[in-house]
Amino acid sequence: MPKPIYIINGPNLNLLGQREPEVYGSQTLADIQTLCDARAKALGFDIVFMQSNIEGELVDALQAAGAGGAAVVINPAAYTHTSVALYDAIKAIDIPVIEVHLSQPHSREPFRVTSYVSAAAKATISGMGAQSYILGLEAAAHALKKS
Repeated sequence: MPKPIYIINGPNLNLLGQREPEVYGSQTLADIQTLCDARAKALGFDIVFMQSNIEGELVDALQAAGAGGAAVVINPAAYTHTSVALYDAIKAIDIPVIEVHLSQPHSREPFRVTSYVSAAAKATISGMGAQSYILGLEAAAHALKKS
């Protein structure tokens, strides 16, 4: 089995299913993890799935992925728009990083248009609800086949 794909989730995503379902949908983060695990297995990968509300823990997870993972799918949530630390951590690792979002940030508040993560990631997938994660896994697997 190849190295795992890390799926890293940022702040407040632990509240999925109850937080603004009109924006983020009704699926919980556990539901998304189940979907990701099944799709990753079909693609021939295991996953490491984590969530944190703490920026430094997300940086640690990116560094761990760089040391022992094949790729990263990251939903940085609110840190998308504020975190130079995540940008730097992504630039410091030499594996594909795919940014995903449940909603479409560009169709929301103006401050959500800026993404520090997009500037460092290989690709961004947004606005597809939980399917954004599945497409992110597929993009990561595709990037790995091309490398």
